[in-house]
Amino acid sequence: MASTSETGHAKNVANFETMISFCTGYGTQYNPAKATITLAALGTKDTASVGALQNVSTLLPPWQNGVDAREIIFDPFSKLVTKILNAVEASDVTPQFIKDVKTLTRKLTGKRATKAIAPVVPPVIPPVVPTEKSISASQMSFDQRIENFGKLIDLLISNSAYAPNENDVKTTTLSTLRGTMVTSNATVKNAYTPLSNSRIKRDVILYDAINGLVKCASDVKKYIKSVFGGTSNQYKQVSKLKFTTPKKH
Repeated sequence: MASTSETGHAKNVANFETMISFCTGYGTQYNPAKATITLAALGTKDTASVGALQNVSTLLPPWQNGVDAREIIFDPFSKLVTKILNAVEASDVTPQFIKDVKTLTRKLTGKRATKAIAPVVPPVIPPVVPTEKSISASQMSFDQRIENFGKLIDLLISNSAYAPNENDVKTTTLSTLRGTMVTSNATVKNAYTPLSNSRIKRDVILYDAINGLVKCASDVKKYIKSVFGGTSNQYKQVSKLKFTTPKKH
């Protein structure tokens, strides 16, 4: 799953470390029978949690840099496609060939063959942090554009009448650009896989229903309440520490 906020995970770990400090301060009075909430077990869980967060943090920049680099390549793409269409229409090609090119350019620019009825303007909705599902859908969009761009290039190459003098719309230049797109897209995919896997591992460590950090923190609170009482200063210390679980859990 994708987290709703990277900072939310860090806050959970920070509060967990504070809880461990409180428990350590109780001395011999903190002596639970449950193995998962002994001081040694809590320390192990803390170390694993910090490592999991660091791993995600390390893997995030390469993916984000890849996404940014890909955007630089794809952002001016729609204008280029329009320029290609203009070059085709200015060439000595048949009307049917122009129609075939237009079909592909519409797919590449997201335009409809006929003008659609203007939709009702929806209410403003707060931005949503990208999820695994939305990232996957976005990735498919890049894959499809690359595939359709390849079809367009092949179509242009098939017609000798398409022979523009402008370098940026020549088939050789377009083929090179498509190769760059493929490489850039692959870089994003290859960086996202380990990032996604590291998030899965982090979420297991923090949110597993049986032995996750949040579950351990809840058990510690219950134990302290049972030992010192619900109105004790000790319980007030730990009860104030908040641990949140992402909505998908």
